[in-house]
Order: sequence, then structure tokens, then C-alpha cells
Amino acid sequence: MSTKVRVSDKEFEVVFSNGEKTEGTLNGDDFSWSVSKISDNTYHVIKDHKSYTVEVLEPAEDQTRLKINGNIYSTQTIDKFDELLKSLGMEKGGSSKVNELKAPMPGLVLEVAVKTGDELKKGDRVLVLEAMKMENVIKAPADATVASIEISKGDAVEKNQVMVRFS
Repeated sequence: MSTKVRVSDKEFEVVFSNGEKTEGTLNGDDFSWSVSKISDNTYHVIKDHKSYTVEVLEPAEDQTRLKINGNIYSTQTIDKFDELLKSLGMEKGGSSKVNELKAPMPGLVLEVAVKTGDELKKGDRVLVLEAMKMENVIKAPADATVASIEISKGDAVEKNQVMVRFS
């Protein structure tokens, strides 16, 4: 499975070829590395006969700050939903106020992770939508409070159908 990662202003496509995530391709070029855990948030990585100390400073679901050999990097994992929004011209962060969350594609609601009155931060999990036999985690596009939930687990939704309203 392909994963896109943004480090500073550069995007990388990573495809791991094994379950241990020790080899694969990076932007189409083969790579392998050895990773050893030193402590809860520090790792020793050997890649291309070079040694790296990697410290996870601020772990998050899709954005993480790393300290690698003394240099600090901000990383962002770009998921399929982010790519879909970008292709529709609706990149994350484009608006600070959002009134409703619409279905980005037709699908089946597998999980609703919020309830009315919940205060959400941008990127918080709102629901899981199954589309084309894939589970898509739908996240809050901005900081908001859930005003109403227009769907339930098991509902079939159409593209652009309002699923959640925010206040």
C-alpha cells in the first residue's frame, strides 16, 4: 500500500514491501533500513550504511515532529481523503469555519465516532465511510462543535449528502 508523506515542503511516496516496514520503495527507488527502538520515543536507524538517531517529539495521527541527528523536521501523512479534497480544490486549512460535513463519495457508514455537542479539533475522527470496499476515516476539516448528526451507522449515503452539521 502506498503512503504519501510531506516533510517540510517536499512530498514522498513510500511503499513498504514487507510487514515489518524495513524495505520498499521511496519515490520509486528501492530502499531498506534497520530500525532499533532505544526508548519509548527514540530509535536508531541505519540506512545506506549511515546511522541516524530519530526522536519522536510530538506524535500525532497525521502530523509528527521528528528530531533526526539534532535537526527538527515536521512530517505530515497525506491520506486518501486529503488527496480527494485536494483534487476537488478543497484542501485542508482552506477555511477556518465549516458548517457541515458532506459525504465525499457514495458509501456505507460503518462507524460514527462523535455525538451532538462534541467539540472537535481539526483532524479529529468523525466517522468511517466504506466506499469501493475500502474504509475511509472522515476527519473534522476544522475546529468545530457538532450541532447534529444526520446519519447513523449502517446508513447508505450519496455523494455530497450532509452527514454532520457544525455550530
